[in-house]
Amino acid sequence: MNSKPIQGIYTPNVVPLHADHRINEGELRRYTSWLIDKGVSGLYPNGSTGEFIRLSFEERIRVVEIMASETRGRVPILAGAAEPNIATVLEACKRYADLGCRAVSITGPYYFKVSQQSIEHYFREIARQSPIDILLYNIPQFSNEISLDVVKRLAADCPRIVGIKDSSRDMPRFMDTLNEVKAIRPDFSCLIGCEEILLPVLLMGADGGTIATSGVAPEAVMKLYNSFVSGDIKEAKRIQFKLLELIKTMFAAGNFPEGFREGVNLRGFDTGRGPQPMSPHEQAHFDAIRNKLACLLGDCGFSEAAAHCKAPSAAWQTTGLPDAAQIEAIVRSTLEKLRA
Repeated sequence: MNSKPIQGIYTPNVVPLHADHRINEGELRRYTSWLIDKGVSGLYPNGSTGEFIRLSFEERIRVVEIMASETRGRVPILAGAAEPNIATVLEACKRYADLGCRAVSITGPYYFKVSQQSIEHYFREIARQSPIDILLYNIPQFSNEISLDVVKRLAADCPRIVGIKDSSRDMPRFMDTLNEVKAIRPDFSCLIGCEEILLPVLLMGADGGTIATSGVAPEAVMKLYNSFVSGDIKEAKRIQFKLLELIKTMFAAGNFPEGFREGVNLRGFDTGRGPQPMSPHEQAHFDAIRNKLACLLGDCGFSEAAAHCKAPSAAWQTTGLPDAAQIEAIVRSTLEKLRA
């Protein structure tokens, strides 16, 4: 067991794919090194942003193999190991331990609803046998919630369980976790999984976060975190508000994580399209969102994205012609009529 707490910003990465949806190893290696060079605290493969649920078990292992090989110990890796049963979770734990990962992140059981007693027993069994440290991953939108009482008992009794990643978007729940779990075990790492409240939870004692936006604008997220650490709360607050529009725009693209995938493309990569296809209607909407995202990233000073920003002309603004959102609505309506 590693005595050093897990802290800082861990980046959930998209997985670049070829047209036939095979992993694009060369681009994944280039993207991994780019993130490290931009200063992220650690990497978080096989999270939701990495579409782990749409990959096979061996593909998930391969993603971590590639990233661990490229990382060469420069930053720690927190590998997602949310598998459908204890045996497969433990196989993933062994493989990731052999690859030198710092820890694994494991959700509560998913698809079937189970009791909190079953969830507690599930994690106790994994912790008893795992060769690698474990972060609980609470994301009740997609798996069984891990109740706070269960978290407290696991933190008290299982040294192999070293922290929690909470993506519930429930700030009061996260505050209760900080208040009650750290009172039992001060070294228990508490990471937030949603950047909309990154600064508020850091101010209240969080250890960091797994922040999907850091895969698109790592400079901005790390500047927020480092500003917080150095005590420049005014600058951290300014960046926090900037991130709100960026993440809302990426979520608005639909078919998560396509907006994040496109954000990475706008930073100079070729991630391909995800395995979940878009409908023609969604594609028309996506094209408009892509332009807005390019403009937002351009405003942040990322010139490679700015080159793709097609802002309305000055003539439109002075003559009262439709803005980009109105044009998008007109185009969508016209396309739907033509299809009908």
